[in-house]
Parts: sequence; structure tokens; C-alpha cells
Amino acid sequence: MTREWSGEEITAARALERRIGELLGWPEPAADLSWLDAPLTHPSYMFEAENAGENNQRLEFLGDAALDFLTGEYLYLSYPDSPEGDLTKMRAAVVNEATLARVARRLNLGAALRLGRGERNSGGRKRDSNLADALEALIGALYLRFGLESARVFVRALFVPEIDALPAAFGDNKTKLQELAQTRGWRVSYRVVAERGPDHRKIFSVEALVDGRQTGAGSGRTKKEAEQQAAGAALQKWNHLV
Repeated sequence: MTREWSGEEITAARALERRIGELLGWPEPAADLSWLDAPLTHPSYMFEAENAGENNQRLEFLGDAALDFLTGEYLYLSYPDSPEGDLTKMRAAVVNEATLARVARRLNLGAALRLGRGERNSGGRKRDSNLADALEALIGALYLRFGLESARVFVRALFVPEIDALPAAFGDNKTKLQELAQTRGWRVSYRVVAERGPDHRKIFSVEALVDGRQTGAGSGRTKKEAEQQAAGAALQKWNHLV
């Protein structure tokens, strides 16, 4: 490593690099692990360390674009009979904060994050937004250091199982929830409860209300995406409402 890390962070970062190597078929770990510095550095760390270098925000921007493209490419090639609208919904169902955080946990990415003291003490290693941002930054770093094909193999290894796990009759959660609610004479509405992040990378948190009751919650990069997530959560609880 080229910058100062704690012993636990170094151990976790090396374990992460080995896992990446397994997914990419590397014969041995990379000799220079400095490419992991920026994607694993949370912005909060910058306020507490001199010469901390780059944090993961710019790489997150790049990785977000790469992830959208690579999942879109896979969906386009793998579902030739699906219209554009269905492909968009499928991508939104897997490229969102909740799924990114779940995938990051499987990599134990949180253990390797360099965080500011306050962020670390408040549970930042487990926070969905931190995990999702770091995973996107990692994809961006892979693309820059090892090329598009390495990023493609990595993304497919992590996200194709998520795509394959989508329901066969994948559809519009909001429409499904509305149709079910109408059978009971109930009204469905959505409420934005939080917004965070810079304007170009906002994350919206939304609640779905059925008959005035908070029934599901979701988050996304647009209000529509967050509403879809909240509607999906509400559908999972439907049997407890009726």
C-alpha cells in the first residue's frame, strides 16, 4: 500500500484484492495494490489525514457509468425479446443502492474502507450508501487500471446472479401495488423522506403509504426508482395488510 492504513484495513484490503483476483482469474495478487487506495477512501477520511490523496467520489462517478453500461450490455445481449422498458426496469432492479450494498457485503468491502473517526464510530463500515459508493468506485478503478474487459468480467460475476434472481414475471411494482390496493378500495401514495448527496449524485429515500399506512421504504438515484423500491417492499408485506 502506498498510504498509511491500519493493520485491520490492510488485511481486509489484501483479502478483497485476492477475491477480485479469483473473480478475474488472476494467477497471483497484483504486485502494486496502490490502485485500491482511492476507491477505498471515504471522503470523511480527508478531513483527518494529511496528504490523503484522492477519495472515492470521482471514481464512483466513473464506476456508476461503467456499471450502467455493462449491466445494460448484458441485458441487451441476454434478453433479445425484451422491450426497452422491461430492460430499463430490470437494470433499475439490480443497479440500486440496496443491491450494491448487498454485493459489497459479500466482498467484505466495508472492512477495508478508510473512514474518518466519526463516520467509523457511527457504523460507517455497514452503511449502505458507503458500501454502494465504494463498490462503484472499485469498478471505476478496475476499468482505469486493468481495462474494460476486466471491469466487464467483474461486473458480470457479481451482478448476473442478481439479474437471474429477478422474478420470471418481472414487472412494474408500482402498478402491481396500485392494482392490489384498488381491490380493497385503498389509496396508494409516496412520500420523499430524505435526500442526500450532491446534485449530480442524489439519493432519494421514499416511503410507500397504503391507505395512509407506511408500508414499504426504498431508495434510489431518482424519485421514480426509489418509489419502485418502496412499492416492492410494500408488496412483500401485502399479506400482513389484508
